[in-house]
Order: sequence, then C-alpha cells, then structure tokens
Amino acid sequence: MASPPVTTADIHSARLGDRDFRRLAELIEGYCGIRTPPIKRILVEGRLRRRLRALGFKGYDEYCDYLFHRNGLAEEITNLIDVITTNKTEFFREAQHFDILTGTVVPELLQAGIGRRRPLRVWSAGCSTGAEPYTLAMVLSDVAMVEPGFDFRILGTDICTDVLRTARRAVYPEEVIGPVPMPMRRRYLLRSRETERQEVRMGPEIRRRVSFRHLNFMAPAYGIVEPQDVVFCRNVLIYFERPTRQMVLERICQQIVPGGYLFVGHSEHLGDLTLPLRQAAPTVYVRV
Repeated sequence: MASPPVTTADIHSARLGDRDFRRLAELIEGYCGIRTPPIKRILVEGRLRRRLRALGFKGYDEYCDYLFHRNGLAEEITNLIDVITTNKTEFFREAQHFDILTGTVVPELLQAGIGRRRPLRVWSAGCSTGAEPYTLAMVLSDVAMVEPGFDFRILGTDICTDVLRTARRAVYPEEVIGPVPMPMRRRYLLRSRETERQEVRMGPEIRRRVSFRHLNFMAPAYGIVEPQDVVFCRNVLIYFERPTRQMVLERICQQIVPGGYLFVGHSEHLGDLTLPLRQAAPTVYVRV
C-alpha cells in the first residue's frame, strides 16, 4: 500500500533532533566553512522545511537518512547549502567603502597605470544576489566618465546557486534600489515596460562589466587566473571560526596583486590573524 502524501502539517510538526543537527552542522562547516552553533537550530529547521517538502519527507530524520545513508548527499548538497546560507545584501551597503574606492584607491591605481594599461580587476567575494558588484560597476562607470580610457572588470562569486541566478538576471524589485542615487538610476537602470511589475534591470553597459561564477571558499584552489587589484569580501568572515578565517584570507590574499586592496565588513577585524596586509583605513587593507 502506498504511503499517504506528506502534508504541510507533517513538516511543520517535525523537529530536528540533537544528533541530526550535529551531523548537519559538521557537514555544513566541513563543506563551506559556515559554523552553525546550537543556537541556530530553529533557523536550520525553518530553512530545511523547503527541502523536506520538495523531497516528500515527513521529518528531518528521513532527510538525514537520505543524506548520510542513502547516498543522497551528492545530489542534495547544492540545495542544502543554498537554503542554509544567509544572503543579506543591498545596494551601496556600507557606502563609505565606495567613497574610499573612488576617492583614494582608484586614483592611486590609475597613477600606476592600472585601469589604463590594462583593466582594473575587482572581485566581489560573496556577492549574493549581485547588489555589491553592480554597485561597484556603477561607481566605477562614473569614474570612467571623467577619466578617459579608464577600463575595469568585476567578478562576482558566491557559493549559493540560487543567488547567482538572480545576479546574472540582473532584475530587481524597485523597492531594493532605494539607496541608488537618482542620477545613477537614470544613467544605469532600465525600468520594466510592464509598469505593474515595478522592476528594474541593470543596463547593458553595467551588465557587460560584471561576470559571475560559483566559488566555495573552502576549495583548495579558487581558479581565478588573473590577479585582482581590489577585493570586496564583506560580512562573510563573520560566519567562520578563526582557523577558517585565517585559511580563507590567506587564499584571498594570494589573489591580490602587491599594492592591491582588500575591503572587509565594518563588523570584521583582522587583528588576530597573520596576513600579508597593512591597514590603510578602518576595514580597508593593502596587500604588502
């Protein structure tokens, strides 16, 4: 006799046991470095309900059995990481960084010929749905308006495949572009022809400057061939334990040219780590 279909009530009544939570937490940290302390168990429960529903499981015990005993991990790991990762982002987040970039960093690099002799290379590491790399593209496009011959390329990476799909599509609800100054909206954003949709899309001159790819910070090699002049890795390190932060930042520093810049989030501090960096401003560092 066939089993009765799984209902929403079945899933919402399910609870994630201690043992299964520990196994999932170890799996998540081992795969992508994100620590999941016991205080986050309710959060994990809520985010995994979508996967229980998609796979037709009544409880987390069935889901963990599928992962760990029925060889489901290879197929499911991407979906698991997608629902677990936190993807908070916004345009012009921590706006002082963009002022430092255009007011100090870019003029210095331009003096060295970077941006003219070859394109300025900027990496948005942990780019989420694309707000950060597209913000970078807009502010650097404004620089190009007053600096003839200035050229740049932006790479956005993230471990979450869902947010990368959104970033590549480059379409956003109008309410999320509130921080974008009106002159930039007029220059770089396209409104939907269907006014009821209340959406905007990044213009083609912005989209062509930005590329996206999947990247796991725990990978032994990042596969970024060209060294980067500027790296924005903001509000990512807070999810890692200190040894993981050290390892990830060592690998990121290997991607930065000597004299290049690293921007981290305003709540992130690197003073307890040993890295080839010199602080240039609060949460802004130079590769030495």
